[in-house]
Amino acid sequence: MTAQDQVRIVEVGPRDGLQNEAAPLDVPGRVAMIEGLIASGLSTVEVGSFVSPRWVPQMAGSDDVLAAFAHRTELRLPVLVPNMKGFLAAKAAGAREIAVFASASESFSQRNINCSIDESLERFRPVMDAAAEAGIAVRGYVSCAWGCPYEGAVDPAAVVRVSAALHAMGCYEISVSDTIGTGTPTAARGVIEAVAGSVPMSALAVHVHDTYGQALANILACFQAGVRVFDASVGGLGGCPYAKGATGNVATEDLVFMLDGMGIGTGVDLRRLCAVAVDVSNRLGRPPSSHVARVFAQTGGEGYPFATGTT
Repeated sequence: MTAQDQVRIVEVGPRDGLQNEAAPLDVPGRVAMIEGLIASGLSTVEVGSFVSPRWVPQMAGSDDVLAAFAHRTELRLPVLVPNMKGFLAAKAAGAREIAVFASASESFSQRNINCSIDESLERFRPVMDAAAEAGIAVRGYVSCAWGCPYEGAVDPAAVVRVSAALHAMGCYEISVSDTIGTGTPTAARGVIEAVAGSVPMSALAVHVHDTYGQALANILACFQAGVRVFDASVGGLGGCPYAKGATGNVATEDLVFMLDGMGIGTGVDLRRLCAVAVDVSNRLGRPPSSHVARVFAQTGGEGYPFATGTT
């Protein structure tokens, strides 16, 4: 198997997934969830968010969650920070990697973080400088890359501009995000190829939601374009509070199942991953929303494909 046959999955369920779930999961529950994800073979897990618990109560205690994994220096455990205050809190908690976010939609930026796109980028300049001085890696998100709940279709040129700006500021990777899940394969590939004209393909990741059932198709299109890093959320957790009907990220186990079938390595054990999806869904008081986890729950994980082990 060559490097071109390998994919790195960034597990965002403990942050992007849980922050949009109505029922919060306490710190011990989140730690147990992350431990299960790591045991399944995932080595990049977004573990929390240093935002005000007043606005995102589901992320309260992210410092304690991060502290539980301080000894796991072989892992990548990014945390989201919205500003310098969040960065300082994350640094004090021992973060070795952070994530920042900007939008390709002016309307979404104004309604989500109460500032323009350019103002949001300026907010991150001191964060980027401080992170570089502290040796903390920074990942960037560009939201609404394929559609905005307020503006509709988004001009790819806007996605290119914001992606390039974040990369130029020092983000080692840019996660191009279909926040409301309106992308389709041709559009997904077109945006990625446009961004790759300004940011190296090796520095791009894709973050898609499955609102209209297009997530796996969009990932496949972006894989064929050259992307090798994909965000996913165990159990398909999450949603978007700014878009009616928006669902969570593509389910990690659905993505792993597809990649396994294509002979593409992820290093993830599907059975262990599904067990986490079912456990977390039970803790949240609802059935898993992903296809593969539902089958796992109904069959008890017996037989093919759950007995095949790590890819």
